[in-house]
Parts: sequence; structure tokens; C-alpha cells
Amino acid sequence: YNFLLIPVLFTLFACNQSQSALTNSTNSNEKGNSVLVVQGDTIPKVQKSEAEWKAELNDEEYYVLRKKGTERAFTGDLLENKKAGVYTCAGCGFPLFDASTKFESGTGWPSFWQPLNEQCIAEESDDALGMSRVEVLCARCGGHLGHVFPDGPKPTGLRYCINSVSLDFEEKE
Repeated sequence: YNFLLIPVLFTLFACNQSQSALTNSTNSNEKGNSVLVVQGDTIPKVQKSEAEWKAELNDEEYYVLRKKGTERAFTGDLLENKKAGVYTCAGCGFPLFDASTKFESGTGWPSFWQPLNEQCIAEESDDALGMSRVEVLCARCGGHLGHVFPDGPKPTGLRYCINSVSLDFEEKE
């Protein structure tokens, strides 16, 4: 049964690591201005003007993360990545997905069967383009990551289809 604890402990460790890396700004207890993580701690949400985002992100990152765009299929630099580690938000560095949950979906975008935990991402209804989908956002900065679909592998049956440009990767040492 110890092997069942490994993913849980890693998730707790990853979000705890992210908290220590993200506490450079002041905590806010105002409703909607912080993210509650598994340990019960809060991490302040990132709030920047469009001008600040534009200055910090390259054109493609800005288009995808802030304007809800999509990179072309099979062009992302993280699509073929098979290293152990954690995928983080390219906008704010918040940990989102463990590499062990990544799988080959054949869609042309990195796909994961679950996020690190439910507090790392936010989901919103997306009825654009004449179809009903569930949009996936970074819970910390609100950056658009991609969409989640109910056609993934076990154990969740979910496919988080995420733009490479929305992600950075921290390799496990």
C-alpha cells in the first residue's frame, strides 16, 4: 500500500514547494484573491495589467495564455518531452501537472490524465467555436492552458489537452 502514497506525497510536496517559491508577494485573505492549496495554505493570485503581461510574455505566450488562443498542433516544444518532473504555468510558475500523468494522445498537444491537484487549475465552460468544452486555466494567474475532455485513459478517464506554450518544465533531479 505504500506505493499508493507516493503520488499523494509528491502532490503535497510539489504544491508545498510552489508555495515557498511563490510567497514573495503578500498573502491576501480577500475572497477571490488567493488560491487555497491542499495543506490549507493560501497562495496569492497573480494580478497584472494587460500591459504588464504583454511586456513579460512573448507574442505566442501572450496570445495563448491571455487571449485564449491555441498553438498549432504538433509544434510545441514539450509535446515529446518524456523526462521526469513537473509542468508549471509559463505565466506565473505555478505547478500544474506531474510528468508521470502525461500520455500520448495523438492530438498534437501535451496531454495529461490529471493535474497535480484540483487547486492547481480552474475550469470554466467554453461555448466558443460552436461547441461546448471545458476550458482549463491556471488557478494562480488565470492563464489559458487548454481544455479537458472525457476521453482520456484510466484511472480518471480525462484528457487535459494543454498548449506547450502555456507550460514550462522543471526536470526532477
